[in-house]
Amino acid sequence: MYLNFETFLAEQRERIWGVIEACLKDYRDADTEVLRWMGQEAYLPLLDNHWKVVEDYPRRRGKYLRPTLVMLGYKSMLNGTPRIPDGAETITAAAMQVSEDWILIHDDLCDGSQERRGRAALHREVGLEIAVNAGDTLHEVMHRILSRNYDVLPLATARRVQEEFFRMLSRTTFGQYAEILWTQQDRFDMTEQDVLFTIAGKTAYYTIAGPLRLGAILAGATDEQLERLYRFSYPLGVCFQIRDDILDLTSDFEGQKRQTCNDLYEGKRTLMLLHLVRQATAEELQRIKEILGKSREEKTAEEVAWLRTLMDKYGSIAYAADIARKYADEAMEKLDSLDFINEDCRPLFRQMVHFVLDRKR
Repeated sequence: MYLNFETFLAEQRERIWGVIEACLKDYRDADTEVLRWMGQEAYLPLLDNHWKVVEDYPRRRGKYLRPTLVMLGYKSMLNGTPRIPDGAETITAAAMQVSEDWILIHDDLCDGSQERRGRAALHREVGLEIAVNAGDTLHEVMHRILSRNYDVLPLATARRVQEEFFRMLSRTTFGQYAEILWTQQDRFDMTEQDVLFTIAGKTAYYTIAGPLRLGAILAGATDEQLERLYRFSYPLGVCFQIRDDILDLTSDFEGQKRQTCNDLYEGKRTLMLLHLVRQATAEELQRIKEILGKSREEKTAEEVAWLRTLMDKYGSIAYAADIARKYADEAMEKLDSLDFINEDCRPLFRQMVHFVLDRKR
């Protein structure tokens, strides 16, 4: 029995990374064989350089929360004889993590991000075009990994996993579209419901609900059980994103980020920003609009610091923190409805809620 979610997270991180690393080697070797088959061995050094870029974000290794939740969703449903071969659940978990890596490459490009996991964002190291190519290749790697399910799972289960996986990704990219569009439009008429809509799409499903549901599908969950997992996961996913937005303003992510307030540089509409807009004086609001109307590169550190100070003045961060806690409390209440998960894993679900709410990075 696991009583500590962070211990479980660390153990699954190592296990899943081992699968990803092996897959990357397999696909790299396969591409090498293609060049040899085509009589193009002279270009093998170029292929080697390509794969070094492709493997960059996977090798930086993030928190592995999402693939760990695939593992937790699977383990929580085991109440007898496993329905799939031992270790087969790691395939879906590995595909989940690789999906995060290619999405982050593209997100960092869209956001003009400076850093990722303690180093410069990939596009700032290798250029826009090559970073996009690396993201595209990792997208292919994700598909290659996910397709391995057809070799080890019952056909109906493999199809069900694939359908859930792509439903999750489709909802994620739509949520990201809405956030990007509304930021580009420099909207100041957005409601909190609009912000929660983008969070539900780009985070709640992708970060919490989708991974747990994928693991549960591997274990043979019913549609009704998957629905209850979503009802538990939605408020926790909202809490996760609000906490993430707060950390962007208040934390260096345990030394991994040199620049804070990236969301302000990017002009993202967060709950804190909406709260600030509602509380600011007419004069302050005019200056807020002028600053947010600038591109990331045009904003000065002094302007962003002024926005950040204004959030403290009006309690915008504390306001968002209260909302995050309410969603965490809602998730904890809905945990009682998950009467189908085994009792050995129930403490991990409780720990997960606290981890999401109280995490430092």
